Amino acid sequence: MVINPYSWNKNANIFFIEQPVGVGFSYAEYGEQVGTTEEAAKDIANFVAIFFEHFKQFRGRGFHLAGESYAGRYLPVYAAEIYDQNAHFVEAGLNPINLKSVVIGNGLTDPFAQFYSGYEFGCSAYPFLSVGECIKLKQLIPRCKNWLQHSCIDSFDRIDCGFRAGYCAQELWAFVSDRLGWNPYDVRHKCEGDIDETLCYPGMTQKIAGYLDQPSIRSKLGVDSHFTGRNYTTCATDMTIRFFENLDYIQPTYPYVAALLERGVRVLAYVGDYDWMCNWVGVNAWTLGLEWSGQGAFNKAELRNWEVDGDVAGVLRSFGGLTFATIHGAGHMAPYDQPKASQQLVQRWLVEDRI
Repeated sequence: MVINPYSWNKNANIFFIEQPVGVGFSYAEYGEQVGTTEEAAKDIANFVAIFFEHFKQFRGRGFHLAGESYAGRYLPVYAAEIYDQNAHFVEAGLNPINLKSVVIGNGLTDPFAQFYSGYEFGCSAYPFLSVGECIKLKQLIPRCKNWLQHSCIDSFDRIDCGFRAGYCAQELWAFVSDRLGWNPYDVRHKCEGDIDETLCYPGMTQKIAGYLDQPSIRSKLGVDSHFTGRNYTTCATDMTIRFFENLDYIQPTYPYVAALLERGVRVLAYVGDYDWMCNWVGVNAWTLGLEWSGQGAFNKAELRNWEVDGDVAGVLRSFGGLTFATIHGAGHMAPYDQPKASQQLVQRWLVEDRI
């Protein structure tokens, strides 16, 4: 065993939730399923309530929700459900959850703004795309904006929205890996292996699966006998299909972020600057476009450097409860690429309430 000096539990107790139900080692005894983030939020809020009632030693401590990628969709909805549930706790004479913040790493929070960010990122900020691909993107963006505004935002036509969003997501976003073979999680590299199976990181995903398939490890984790004889899978295909069929991935989540900020729940949106999937241009755009009482002051705030041991680790903008930050030299899995900088970012957020 090797101790990770950059783990995040130096100043926090951490527990990991495999969710929604049906992924990893999680399951429902009677086959219950969820197909949207809002449905999954009910389960998470209930779990958090049970956790704090059972482990009384943690009651009242600051509670932070953290995750990455699709967690940009999950976490604000989950946090809102937990926050709203507190009112019922108080009425019932129970202790409310001390929800302090949401930490989103390379997250998908405003799919429309983030769909369109590829041109600026891949053709200007980090010009790894060819001239031909950039021209194609430039021509397609206005068409997709018009389509999606009409079919998905102004009025929701499920069939039309689903078709056009799928086409635009493919041509503005997924083409980088599907057609060009780049690693969409770190555009400094080509994708290794089948992206659906390895996420372009075969060594990492295989090691994780191999570790979790060991009987001794499963025993220590308390994995249910339901999974005996079944290998651990990194991605739950059935769950992915169900969420996509319900168009969960194009539901904007930024209104939840705004509502949480107005209620004193802080939000950190950090992003590795070589990620394509949820690139820093798109994350910066939705944080600037977020309508909340601090929008004007946040947008006027200086985009400044932040440092680790005297070296520039990224740039950030912050006001009130909202902070946008980049991590230099990192891709989608920022803590994997830049463990020390990622740890410092989170520790300052948790302990010092600032970065």
